[in-house]
Amino acid sequence: MANGELGTHDKALRINIDAARYGTFAEIGAGQEVARWFFHVGGAAGTVAKTMSAYDMAVSDAVYGPAQRYVSRQRLQSMLDHEWSLLLERLQTARGEKTKFFVFADTVAAKSFTRTEEGQGWLGIRFQVQPGGEPSEIIIHARMWDPDNPRQQEALGILGVNLISGAFYDHEHPETLIGSLMDGLTRDRMEVDMIKLAGPAFVGVDNRLMSLQLVEQRLTNAALFAPDGAVVEPAELLHGAPVLIERGSFRPVTRVGMEMLEQSLALMRAELAAGGRQPVVLMEMTLRNLMTLGQSVEYEDFLARMDTLRALGMTVMISNYSRFHNVTTYLRRYTHEKIGIVLGVPTLRQIFEERHYQDLDGGILEALGRLLSGVVNLYIHPWRNAETGEIVRAESFTVPPHLRHLYAYMVENCLVRSLSAGSEESLAVMPNDVLRRLQSGDSSWESLVPEPVVSLIKERRLFGYQALPRARP
Repeated sequence: MANGELGTHDKALRINIDAARYGTFAEIGAGQEVARWFFHVGGAAGTVAKTMSAYDMAVSDAVYGPAQRYVSRQRLQSMLDHEWSLLLERLQTARGEKTKFFVFADTVAAKSFTRTEEGQGWLGIRFQVQPGGEPSEIIIHARMWDPDNPRQQEALGILGVNLISGAFYDHEHPETLIGSLMDGLTRDRMEVDMIKLAGPAFVGVDNRLMSLQLVEQRLTNAALFAPDGAVVEPAELLHGAPVLIERGSFRPVTRVGMEMLEQSLALMRAELAAGGRQPVVLMEMTLRNLMTLGQSVEYEDFLARMDTLRALGMTVMISNYSRFHNVTTYLRRYTHEKIGIVLGVPTLRQIFEERHYQDLDGGILEALGRLLSGVVNLYIHPWRNAETGEIVRAESFTVPPHLRHLYAYMVENCLVRSLSAGSEESLAVMPNDVLRRLQSGDSSWESLVPEPVVSLIKERRLFGYQALPRARP
């Protein structure tokens, strides 16, 4: 029977009767819900070498070393390191030749009598594929949405069993492993918003694609990547920070797009309190942006966009959000500071198209209320109408008559800020035109794209780049 067809009980039992698996469970917060499954189904003596809990902070520090935060990636890593070292020290000689050792660990903050914030935590497993082999590792971050502690504990137990089972039996198929994490769960109970795979079981695996899988398979609605390409848990980056976000296809990123961002960033910095935290800048792509042909994501194309944005030192966000108000709602999970959104006039026009909000009871009013929740600025770059030659700016932008007072309110309250164009010529160039030139051998595209990106595209022939044929002597 395939792993994905097994329930939680059967997955735990399958592991317990697998004589080659033996290891440690270390859990902090939300009870020992993962280890409990293995005791509950029977046969745990064949699997469980030790279970460990260290709820008291002083005890936890004494065992795993001090930590700034107890529910953190750093704490999870120290748990895995410590327990793995002990496991090998105590059992390697006695049974290392025939045993595939593992350590499962989690550090979790669930709802409780004293804690009403959303539940969230880090889970990880270090495991051997072959006895005596170098270990591999999977680390995930999860958010628990159940409204009460018992349900959150239950969901955590299921997720932990799924993680262990996936590591043991699906590590050769990481996409299947990722999908199996939600077996027995639904998105209204659990969200997995970060994953990292490492070690010999995952040679050749690109963690950027694995995080993209989280979004594609809808384990989460967004994934973040640091400028060095490393996957990032959103709260690690966004907690309490001002955020500036620009949405696009970035195929490729253009000089105009970067000028829009730089102007907006300068304005936002001037508007923030002196000495405050600098804005986190995000370049966002939606799954729809990534679908270049048909209805599926082309992974090589996705990595090309990631690499070109990385060449500019940018942080990237991939999301399932087609509408901007959902992006604001997502960011408000992590910060109440100022949010800036960089737009062109064509995108601003789309925001005011009421057909996008027919599923909302409050229609466009509800959508704009969510979009502008807290302190939000829309930074609007001008646009040239190709048919009339007119240059449209935030001040001259028009909406349907019945919405004009709504837009006037946004302008008068400085929710809309106008950007200037670097040159009028640039207003006539659209991203698709840059891509067309790049793919047709028209070298004029090079003047429209930042130099580091030009070099990378030409060197690696990204986005279907075609060089002009050399003239014969």
